[in-house]
Amino acid sequence: MWDKLLEHHEATKGRRFETMLDADRAADFAVQTGDMRFDYAKTNIDADARALLIDLLEKAGVADKRAAMFSGAAINETEGRAVLHTALRNLDGGPVMVDGEDVMPGVLATLASMEAFASDVRSGAFTGAGGKITDVVNIGIGGSDLGPAMAYQALAPYVDGPRCHFVSNVDPADIASVLRSCDPATTLVIVASKTFTTIETMTNARTAKAWMGESVADPAAQFAALSTAEDKTADFGIAAERVFGFEDWVGGRYSMWGPIGLSLMIAIGPDAFRAFLRGGQAMDQHFQAADWAENMPAMLALVGLWHNQVCGHATRAVLPYDNNLARLPAYLQQLEMESNGKGVDMDGATLSVNSGPVVWGEPGTNGQHAFYQLIHQGTRVIPCEFLVAARGHDDDLHHQHQLLVANCLAQSEALMKGRDLEEARGKVAGKFEGDELERQARHRVFPGNRPSTTLTYPQLDPFTLGQIIALYEHRVFVEGVVLGINSYDQWGVELGKELATALQPIVEGGDTSGKDGSTAALVDFLRSNGL
Repeated sequence: MWDKLLEHHEATKGRRFETMLDADRAADFAVQTGDMRFDYAKTNIDADARALLIDLLEKAGVADKRAAMFSGAAINETEGRAVLHTALRNLDGGPVMVDGEDVMPGVLATLASMEAFASDVRSGAFTGAGGKITDVVNIGIGGSDLGPAMAYQALAPYVDGPRCHFVSNVDPADIASVLRSCDPATTLVIVASKTFTTIETMTNARTAKAWMGESVADPAAQFAALSTAEDKTADFGIAAERVFGFEDWVGGRYSMWGPIGLSLMIAIGPDAFRAFLRGGQAMDQHFQAADWAENMPAMLALVGLWHNQVCGHATRAVLPYDNNLARLPAYLQQLEMESNGKGVDMDGATLSVNSGPVVWGEPGTNGQHAFYQLIHQGTRVIPCEFLVAARGHDDDLHHQHQLLVANCLAQSEALMKGRDLEEARGKVAGKFEGDELERQARHRVFPGNRPSTTLTYPQLDPFTLGQIIALYEHRVFVEGVVLGINSYDQWGVELGKELATALQPIVEGGDTSGKDGSTAALVDFLRSNGL
């Protein structure tokens, strides 16, 4: 299935794709939906490569799998579950059936309950012990932390409710630093755990409850839970009206569209949260309707497959030129690497090609003074994905935003063009002579021909953020289907959890004789230093 693509890459990899780039290519190798534009003209993908990639997608049955996902079929085959995070943003899209039952009445009822509670917290109708909630502490891990924490920062200009804080690490330093900044009497704690058994989350929840109990008579009255384990939330003392559940067809890393997004809803308000959902829904509709060559999630996925599985580039840098999107690379690390970091296909056979790439990044322009050196002159090619808005949120600093945009576009241009030895010699001519001039010039050569894509949009608002997150979700789906893997399980996280459970009593003083020599020696060393 990959042979023709690999042959085409081999035949074309030596050309400079800068020479391919004219006005026609700039228009043809870009996709637009609404006010969002995805440009992939600065890659080595040509019309033939695109046709082969689309053929790959069609042979993999992406259209049928897409229809199955949106219809509620159990496409998570290893766990026998539907994959319906899209239903959480299906605000007016009609019924969605799972096992013969329309799930939308329940989805909309939960959304209405969230909105009522969020409005009560924001207005002061939910008083807490101190008269009004000023701070919200969201305790979760993985998708129940990375999603809302990323979105809260991304939508900071729209925050007009209580301050939100996010705790995920079982390291006590994480929760201690957050609680020090809060007043127990005016703090709402949201515990996000579907099963209400996640060890890191529940350890932090008990710490927060003890902290609040030092000065609040009924600490559980200032807790809410995002969980389906109503018996366990009741045992914790959380009243049923402050428990918001979600079904097993919503995976953790896809869950902030529903109850996991409660902290974000409290911060920005129900109307802005609905705009976020509308953005996701708009991308869903585009993904289902657009032809492949004009389909933004599909083309984003195919560019990723070209760079990783065809060209062999092992990593992908996500580089938002928007400081409010500083947490987007970390969010995408989980979304993409937990989803598509698999070694076997649906049938359990070893993959014939590599699975998903390593995803990493930081916001610009910070990265320019850190790892961009490696991107521009290192020995490995790192495809870059830039994101930038036409406008910021501070009109009086628009000139500074224009400088930000100039930096973003300059980086993609520099990666493409590079600088040859002759031009580098011109940069140092008159400063050095002979062999030293040649040596100095070689240090100033940029190979160029390094691919990048750019996602642009008018402004980062709730609707646009919804579009961006849904875009990347569907990218993961398409890549997973083409690779033949299940993007919606995560067995790779289980082994470490199991071993940690077994190790805890040993760390607390148990016998190390049953462990391997390295682990036993590490435990002994840590004990000797105060463990």
